[in-house]
Order: sequence, then C-alpha cells, then structure tokens
Amino acid sequence: MSAYDPDVRVDGSGAPLIFVPGMDGTGRLFYRQVPLLAPRFRVATYALRDDAPDMATLIADLGHVLDTIGPRTPAVVIGESFGGTLALSFALAHPERVQGLVVLNSFPRFLPQIRLHLAMLGIRMMPWAAMRLVRRVTALRLHSPHTHPSEVKYFLAQTRWTTRRGYLGRLRILTQYDVRDHLTRIAVPTLFLAADDDHLIPSVEQATYMAARVPGATLRILTGHGHACLIAPDLDLAQIIAEWERLLQRSLGES
Repeated sequence: MSAYDPDVRVDGSGAPLIFVPGMDGTGRLFYRQVPLLAPRFRVATYALRDDAPDMATLIADLGHVLDTIGPRTPAVVIGESFGGTLALSFALAHPERVQGLVVLNSFPRFLPQIRLHLAMLGIRMMPWAAMRLVRRVTALRLHSPHTHPSEVKYFLAQTRWTTRRGYLGRLRILTQYDVRDHLTRIAVPTLFLAADDDHLIPSVEQATYMAARVPGATLRILTGHGHACLIAPDLDLAQIIAEWERLLQRSLGES
C-alpha cells in the first residue's frame, strides 16, 4: 500500500468524538456538524485511505486515528453510510474503545449486490472527469430537499478530490461486508439515525432491522431528510446526541 495521510483535524475539547467518512472518503464533509459538537466534544475528522484492501485495514486505521485524540478514553464514533459499516465493524472488533455508536443512513449488508458490481463497472468505464457532472445531476436526489444550494455547491467542492481508486476500493470492500449475524454482539450504546427521504438506500428499513437486533439500541427517523443530510440547516447532531443521552439516563434510572 502507498503512503497514507489520514488528514486528521481536531476541534473542541472534552470527550473524544470521531466522524467516520462515507463513500467519498473525506472527513471534510462533516464541516457543518463539527462546530455544533465542539463545545462538548473533542471532535476529530479524518480521511479514509484509497488503497485499503479490506475492512480490517480500515478498522486498524480508525484505531490509529483514535490514538491521536484519546488513546485511553473510549470515543463516540459516528459513521455515515459507508462510514456506518466501518463504525459497526470497529465496535464489533473493539467495543472497549467505543463510548457510544451513532450510525447514520447505513446498513448491515448492501443488497442487492448486483448494484455494487454495476457501480464498479460504471466507474471503471467512465472518464473520471465526468464524475463531477454525475454528482451535480444526482445532487437533488442525494441531499435533503431543503438544503440550501450554496451548501450543496460547497459539498460538491469538497468531494472533487475523491479518486476513482478510492471509490472502487470501498465498493469492493462492501461486496465482502456482512454483519447481519453479528449485530446481537454489539455491546455499546447505539443510536441508529435514518432519513425517510433517502433515495440511495432504504435507510429506515435498514435501521429498523439493525435496531431490532442490537441490544438496547435506539432508532430515530429523520423526517424530511435525504441521504446526505448532515449539511441540512435543521439537522443538529449535538442536540440529537444530547437527547439520546438523556433517554439513556432515564432508561438506566428506571432499570
């Protein structure tokens, strides 16, 4: 594998919290949520390596990044889409390093698999310069309907450095990814977030499936939101996490 620059960025102070990137592989897409969380957390973002051959490599990378922000303190791990698959895999491999797990618009297994193979074929054949046009054309279906056009424009600018190799590698990893039979082993507080206007994956269906199997998990539907909802003006992860924490505390008090 080539040299890997995780591009770690840290803001705020307090308990460690890390965002795990999605298919685009860049932590810069969490730009709107970082300042909302920084007053309470030491928030880290990072980039996925483009040449990871398997999920185990990405799990190890995530562990190394966590070492830089809190080597002895469990962190809140937030994974979006592909990042959710990595976050789930990390929590299964290293539950002692996870204080809380937040999985947004993700899945335990990508089905039907033919969609992955068709996507890989298309990416191999398409001139990479055309990817910017594809992103623009599909933006309305990817984002929450009420996301401001200026935010979508900035989002597109932050993804322009994503490589063909990175996309293909992550799609290939998803062909081997399947944690359905391991969900009952997740032993950390878990919050599943699912956008009900997600046109990329059936997020509500997938989150409902996972929440029913992860012990003590919480499910929250994000009404009126699309797949890439973290740049929407009315989505505040800091508030959502605070409400989840209060729910967990009440549950502990009642038990």
